[in-house]
Amino acid sequence: MIIDDKYYEDDEPGDDSQPKPDLYEHHRIVVDKGQGLIRIDKYLTNLLGGVSRTRFQNAADFGFITVNGETVKSSYRVKPLDEIVISLETPPSDYTIVPQDIPLSVVFEDDDIMVVNKTPDMVVHPGVGNLDGTLLNAIAWYLRDNPKFDVNNPRVGLVHRIDKDTSGLLLIAKNEQAKSFLGKQFQDKTTKRTYNALVWGIVKDDTGTVDGALARNPKDRMQFCVFDPDENPLAKHAVTHYRVLRRFKYTTLLECNLETGRTHQIRVHMKHIGHTLFNDERYGGNEILFGERTAKYKQFVGNCFEVCPRQALHAKTLGFVHPTTGEELFFDTELPHDFQALLDKWERYSLA
Repeated sequence: MIIDDKYYEDDEPGDDSQPKPDLYEHHRIVVDKGQGLIRIDKYLTNLLGGVSRTRFQNAADFGFITVNGETVKSSYRVKPLDEIVISLETPPSDYTIVPQDIPLSVVFEDDDIMVVNKTPDMVVHPGVGNLDGTLLNAIAWYLRDNPKFDVNNPRVGLVHRIDKDTSGLLLIAKNEQAKSFLGKQFQDKTTKRTYNALVWGIVKDDTGTVDGALARNPKDRMQFCVFDPDENPLAKHAVTHYRVLRRFKYTTLLECNLETGRTHQIRVHMKHIGHTLFNDERYGGNEILFGERTAKYKQFVGNCFEVCPRQALHAKTLGFVHPTTGEELFFDTELPHDFQALLDKWERYSLA
């Protein structure tokens, strides 16, 4: 029997400073050759201790259990060598989220969903060192009069997540049906998402793809690295497509399209190809990686770091199918002030 360690799939989950609870935990299981026929909900309950049979049945009802690539019901009987992939919504965290009157930029809202534009300095979820003042505290306040919404119920709320120092669009489900429907789209990779990223160096090709499996750096668990999956079985398939939007003198503005949604995916993939995100402290982008040795240039880059004191990454667009109407929705945002000011500085420097 092969059982992958449980792993998490999300848009840059949590805040860099501390690991955070994730939205869905995923398991991949290959059934033993000698396994007899047994209902899949019973099989999984016996195999994965601590998870109730009801949770597996609910996961199957919402299409979150696949066998050999096909969704199955909880009555499906597992067979030898079946490959099972299951996604489970995580249980409530240890942190109680209280409503706080914090400004919130709401891009779209109806009875089922909200789309918000997160500022770059806001932590998404409470955790060690950030027990309040988070996006979820702000959402709890904003929806405090909605009797159907409980921010501490993991079956509603955030459908995906981005880092504290990444700005941009996030999707919130107001009810359980919407959360399950939208979560399935993220699992099936049918959402449409693009990021804008300023990276160090001149990216040569106008378009490209980075295909590199990701796993935690064994020397620093707050970082991820690209691995050969044959050498590291915990490394998860990850693909990022990019195209050049603008080349400056020593940096390049990219549009990145996520085919998968792994932790720090864009940040790690860009570093892997030699183009670390500008001012990405976690991955070394807060040093001068390209350019001149002059004091004038060093002062210019230092001023850029002050203008945009975080990794230059913005979740710019988000597209998905509405959970009730079936309508295809697509949202786009302007770059935040700090990111735009950074690009303006590089534009002037490049033209000088």
